[in-house]
Amino acid sequence: MKLIQLIYLSSAIKKLSDDELENILESAIRHNQRQQVTGMLLYSDGNFMQVIEGEESKINETYERICEDTRHRNIILVNQETISEREFESWPMGFRKLSLRDAEENPTYAPFFIHGIDAARMLTQPELAKNLLKLFNQGLLC
Repeated sequence: MKLIQLIYLSSAIKKLSDDELENILESAIRHNQRQQVTGMLLYSDGNFMQVIEGEESKINETYERICEDTRHRNIILVNQETISEREFESWPMGFRKLSLRDAEENPTYAPFFIHGIDAARMLTQPELAKNLLKLFNQGLLC
């Protein structure tokens, strides 16, 4: 079975409330559990960054569904690669709404997310995107 990891960015069509974010998360968890997809979703100032990983056909199907979702736009594929093992295996979908406190605690990464996620930098440095996702994945409880 070929495993794929995909990272993308997008912008919400409007600022989302905590309830709206919770609905997105619950829907993603339900879908991902059925598809055996794992990953992490970050939200900052109206922007999303997400990593999904799993069997290639399931990732392609999931990404297509994501691209059709009308709650966001400007979807940018940052990186897609074959992986030997999952890096976010604990999560059908981990989630973190990034805050000022996250910026204060992580000053090295703060410039890349404090005013929304810096798409230009993520595109030119896909490892930066992955590192940011991994950083906030570590702070979540299973």
